Amino acid sequence: MCRSLQILFFLLIGLHSVSAQETFNTMFYNVLNFPDQLPINRIQYLELIIDDYNPDIFMICELNNETGANTILSTIQEVNPNYLRATFAHNSSDDDIGDTNELQNMLYYDSTKFSLEIINPGAAIEDQIIIQTNYRDFNHYKLKVNTTDQVTNPLFLNVIVGHLKSSSGTTNQNLRLQMVQALETYFDTFAPNQYVLLGGDLNLYTNSEPAFQELIDSDTTNDITFIDPADRIGSWSNNTSYIDVFTQSTRNAGSGLGGATGGFDDRFDFIMTTENMQTASEMSFVDGSYRAYGNNGLVSCYNQDINSSNCGISDATDEFPSGIREALYNFSDHLPVTLQLQTDRTLSTPEYLTTTNFSLIGSNIISDHIKLNVTDTSPTINKLRIINVLGQEVKTISLEQKGIIIEDVSTLEPGIYFLTTEQLSIEPLKFIKTD
Repeated sequence: MCRSLQILFFLLIGLHSVSAQETFNTMFYNVLNFPDQLPINRIQYLELIIDDYNPDIFMICELNNETGANTILSTIQEVNPNYLRATFAHNSSDDDIGDTNELQNMLYYDSTKFSLEIINPGAAIEDQIIIQTNYRDFNHYKLKVNTTDQVTNPLFLNVIVGHLKSSSGTTNQNLRLQMVQALETYFDTFAPNQYVLLGGDLNLYTNSEPAFQELIDSDTTNDITFIDPADRIGSWSNNTSYIDVFTQSTRNAGSGLGGATGGFDDRFDFIMTTENMQTASEMSFVDGSYRAYGNNGLVSCYNQDINSSNCGISDATDEFPSGIREALYNFSDHLPVTLQLQTDRTLSTPEYLTTTNFSLIGSNIISDHIKLNVTDTSPTINKLRIINVLGQEVKTISLEQKGIIIEDVSTLEPGIYFLTTEQLSIEPLKFIKTD
């Protein structure tokens, strides 16, 4: 009877809600061969950048290895402890053209606002689909927005992260086109009207390149057509009329920091959205929010180092003061790009209940897997019990060792559940299982 009353008490504790309109910060960044590219201490500069912008979705390319993925996650968690990342995946595309296996993509996200869906069940990596091309992979991740009505009316955002072939010339243009065509073929599997965010180092010199035209062409059979939220379409390279969207290079010459030099003269990095995200109230971009982060839009910055006095007027008036630009100069040869998204849906504020012995990692709104951090494996607490709202045990989880446990709960019916032990003094954790 006591346990039933306890469960009923927790059942009555609903999710707190946040009033719409809700805004999300997104960022894409080429992190320049992280962590293999020297200097070894440059992660401190990324922490400053993340702390300043505080992205809810952080997309990167040029990640070398899983050690680097974890280092970046730990750094972001210093700013926001609720951050999680996708599974690390090696580039799997044909690299006959060049060695690209050391350049991977990754997605990080705020788990209080999004959950990462399982979209490739049964595969070695379930939380993403890898789109192979002639050169480098695109990675497709699917985020579910943590809304109060997500069980009955889920809102999804598809995130694509990529890195097109670099360098000028017809041959490289054709390789970029072939990569985009492989992506467009993959989009044939999408239902119409999906919300898609594309973040990437696209290495495009002009809007007339076939790869860019393929992305924005709504006259073809493509169900997924992208737009430029910055609305700055043109011939960008070495054209100071577009200096406000330039992203490379942050360095002029002789820095010794690696990457490309030559100064600030190209727009290579993009966040693009599908056409429907221009007007859809449930998921759209905030008009005027697109930024080449660190770029003050000054013509005097052309072909300069981004930390140069030519790239700012004064810290009191510049959108991006000298301290930020110094960090950007030291971390990568690219600038990040940022874009705000918004929704009119109401977000739920997940409950992060903790006990002496175990805690829930991420949101308490679960689709297929539950993540736990176990801190006590004493003989008296050697398993967890998953209880439904009727007080019935539906599953047990063995607590054999301390650390992170990932448990499959995909077979559970949608509804409210509680994680308990035989120790009634330990407070149960509530979670919601969705479809």
